Amino acid sequence: MVWSNRMVASAAVGVFLGMLGLGFAAKPLYSTFCRVTGYGGTTRIATAAPKQVLDQTLTVRFDANVADTPLIFRPLQAEQDIRIGQNSLAFFEVSNPTDEDIHVIAAYNVTPHFAGLYFNKLECFCFSERIIRAGETRKLPVVYFISPEIMDDHVASNLETITLSYTFFDSSKYSGPGKQAATGAAKSVNGG
Repeated sequence: MVWSNRMVASAAVGVFLGMLGLGFAAKPLYSTFCRVTGYGGTTRIATAAPKQVLDQTLTVRFDANVADTPLIFRPLQAEQDIRIGQNSLAFFEVSNPTDEDIHVIAAYNVTPHFAGLYFNKLECFCFSERIIRAGETRKLPVVYFISPEIMDDHVASNLETITLSYTFFDSSKYSGPGKQAATGAAKSVNGG
């Protein structure tokens, strides 16, 4: 088959437009994949608590980090022992010791990563840009539960501890959907 210059150019433009489209779709598709599967420690957002609370317990540890911001951020409890399926409430505290307002956004993950599939949040301060005013201190709640389905997973059912970690980023330094992608720049402020 003989290809004319016009056919080659059309094919190249088609491939370029297809790759460009995949580039724009990659972030939303990856985020959806992580939320659905719990991949990479991404927790799930729940709309209702489970109807079943089991007698088995797990320890949930809390970790707080900041990246590119002078905020002081810490969990108000180091850990909680909870029953699987039970709603639990944890608090984090963020303080702005500066004389300027700081625009931030929080990203989170769960370790071990495979536990993210079973860690569900009913209320969270993550992924919403907020302003921490100069000199302000805020308490931030997280309402969560561990899904009873964890007991059906032969690996996850043996877990004794899950760590929920948050990182605050200065949102003025990041733009677009990649704001939460800068997790490598985080530094721990609570040693946990």
